[in-house]
Amino acid sequence: MIIPDLKNFEVWFATGSQHLYGPETLQQVAEHSQKIADAFNKAKSIPVKVVFKPVVKTPEEIYNLCAEANNSKTCIGIIAWMHTFSPAKMWINGLKILHKPLCHLHTQFNRDIPWNTIDMDFMNLNQSAHGDREFGFIMSRMRIERKVIVGHWQDKDVQEQLNMWCRAAAGWSDWQGAKFVRFGDNMRQVAVTEGDKVEAQIKFGYSVNTHGVGDLVAVINKVKEKEVDGLCDEYNKQYKLLPSLKKNGKQHQSLRDAARIELGLRKFLEEGDFKGYTDTFEDLHGIVQLPGIASQRLMADGYGFGGEGDWKTSALVRAMKVMGSGLQGGNSFMEDYTYHFEPNNNLVLGSHMLEICPSLANGKPSCEIHALGIGGKADPVRLVFNAPGGDALNASIVDLGNRFRILVNEVKAVAPKKALPKLPVARVLWKPLPDMQTGCAAWILAGGAHHTVYSQNLNTDCLQSFSEMAGIEMVLINKDTTLYNLKNELRWSEAYYK
Repeated sequence: MIIPDLKNFEVWFATGSQHLYGPETLQQVAEHSQKIADAFNKAKSIPVKVVFKPVVKTPEEIYNLCAEANNSKTCIGIIAWMHTFSPAKMWINGLKILHKPLCHLHTQFNRDIPWNTIDMDFMNLNQSAHGDREFGFIMSRMRIERKVIVGHWQDKDVQEQLNMWCRAAAGWSDWQGAKFVRFGDNMRQVAVTEGDKVEAQIKFGYSVNTHGVGDLVAVINKVKEKEVDGLCDEYNKQYKLLPSLKKNGKQHQSLRDAARIELGLRKFLEEGDFKGYTDTFEDLHGIVQLPGIASQRLMADGYGFGGEGDWKTSALVRAMKVMGSGLQGGNSFMEDYTYHFEPNNNLVLGSHMLEICPSLANGKPSCEIHALGIGGKADPVRLVFNAPGGDALNASIVDLGNRFRILVNEVKAVAPKKALPKLPVARVLWKPLPDMQTGCAAWILAGGAHHTVYSQNLNTDCLQSFSEMAGIEMVLINKDTTLYNLKNELRWSEAYYK
C-alpha cells in the first residue's frame, strides 16, 4: 500500500455571489475567482489539485455543487469564498447535505485599497469583508465545523494554512472506507489499546477486524525462497547489516526469517486491501520472531501500525502518513519509553521494542539482531538508528467512553549527545513543551495513551483541522499550557460532552 499521490485529490474552489449585481460584476467575480484558484493550483505549498467551480448565485446552484462534491471520488473538500454578498439563506440546503470538509477563506481579490480611484463600483465588487460574515453566520447557526483562514490569498501564511488543511482533508478522505486488520487481540489487561470499534467506524469511517495469527502464518509459509533471497539482497543494499546477518553469517537464517515475515505480511495486506495492522508479542503462534524490520519497512511504505493490538494508533499512523506525504521528515508509531531527569535538561527517550519507522532516521539505519527479552520468541531483526533534532509533535487518540479525544503535545527533539552502544532499538529524544513537568502532567491528566504518532513534518494546525473534520475533541499541550488552565479546559469539555 503506497501513499496516494496527493495531486490526485481535488479541492473545489467555490465562490458565492448573487444575480443582484448584474452580469458585468458577476463576470469580474468569476475572473477573479479563476485567478485565485489557478494561483493555488500552481502554488508549490498546496499539495492537491485546486479546481475552480463556476460562481454559485442561487440556492439550486449551491445545492447541486454540494451534492456533486459528496458524490465525487476525487473531491476531498471545498474552499468557499464570498467575493460579494451572497445571502446565506441560499446556502442552507446545500450545507445541510454537504459531507466533505469545508474551508472558509476570508480574503479579497485586491490586496490594497486603491485610495485615489476607489468608488462605489469597486465597493460593490469587493464585499468579502461583510459577505464572508454573512456566510460565517449561517454556518455558526447550523453548528457546522469548518476551517476559517483570514488574509490575502497571495500571502505565504494563508497558503501554508491551506496546505495543512488540504493535508488534513486528504488524511480524512483516506480513512473513509479504510480497513485495518488486527492479528490477534490487544495485549492482555491493557486498557488504553481497547476501544469501541463500532463507534470508531461510525465516527471515523474505517473498519477494524481481527484475523487469527494462523491466517497470516499460512501466507508467510507460502513465501518462496527466491523471494526471500531478493529481499535479503535489498536489506544488504539499503542498510548497514551486522556481519552475523550477512550471507554465510551465523545469524543469516534469522534475517531470512524476518524477510519471509515481511513478504507474508505485505502479501496479506495487499490482498486484503488493508491500510494498516496491529500485532502483539502475546499472540505470535506460528511466527518465529516478532515482526520488527517488517513493521518498520511497511510503515515506511505508508501502512499504519500499532503494537500490542493498538488499532487506534495504527489508524492514526496511516492518516498522518497521508497528511505528511511529500514533506521532509517522517511519521511513526512511538512510545514514551524512559526519562532523563538531569536538572535543566529533562528529556524523554521515545522508542518501542522494535517498530519505529525509518522515515525518522538521521542517516542510514543499521540492520541488527538482538534478544527481545520478552515474549519468548526467537531474537528479532530490526533497524536501529537515531532521529535528528527539530520541532516535532506527538499525537494520540483515546476512547473516553462517551467520546474520542485526540491529544497533541508539541515537542523539541534533540540529537543524542552520547552514544547508546547497547540500546538495540531505534530512538528519539525530545523535550516536551512547555517543560517536562507540565507537559507530562498535562498528558496524564488528559488521559493520553502511552502509544503515540510522532511527527517531524505536521503541525498542530493540521491536526486541529483533522479533529474538526472528525468531529472530536482535541487537547493541545504546547509552550502556552499551564496546568491550571488545562484542568479547567478538561472540566469544561466534560460538561460540554455530557
